[in-house]
Amino acid sequence: MGVITIGRQYGSNGRRLALALAERLGVHFYDKELIQLASERSDIPYEELTKVDEQRSNPWRYPVDEKMQMENRFRFYPMNDMLYDTQKKIIEELAAREDCVIVGRCANRILKGMDSCVSVFVYAPLEVRTQTIMKRAAIKEKEARSLIRRIDRQRGDYYNYFTDGDWSNMGEYDFCLDSSRVSVEQAVEILEHLYRTVALERV
Repeated sequence: MGVITIGRQYGSNGRRLALALAERLGVHFYDKELIQLASERSDIPYEELTKVDEQRSNPWRYPVDEKMQMENRFRFYPMNDMLYDTQKKIIEELAAREDCVIVGRCANRILKGMDSCVSVFVYAPLEVRTQTIMKRAAIKEKEARSLIRRIDRQRGDYYNYFTDGDWSNMGEYDFCLDSSRVSVEQAVEILEHLYRTVALERV
């Protein structure tokens, strides 16, 4: 079994690379799919879980002003924590039974120590990511920069809270890739080589 986990800065096209890699390798790709699996397992609507995905709970307020998250069952076990715990179990089960590419959700830490797992972090200069988000979301530069800062902070807080690690520390990962330096095709070739020479040879 071989698993590649992909952490990513917002706007670095990490998800795009992960999906292209999964297609190249002919393995399953898991990103938002993990939310759907968690929804089926917890019997909580997918739409509710997307509101807290990759976000740590705030001890001073509910994550969103929604009736469901005001229920007593989430008072001492926030939906954020429930989703993380559920996704953690799902990630462990997936990695034990199939080759796959998993995006975000602390998967590199969850699977740390698994010989056939290689963790990757995709990043890019802020200027490049700003242009990417401006085009992707059809927004102006100031708004794009603000969105990047917010989502990166959100992902970092989530990772650091649940792992006691440092999301932005490249030492957390086996391999880090500046996506601005190569094309999508070149990046996929690099990651495929990493998968075949590291993940599979570790088994």
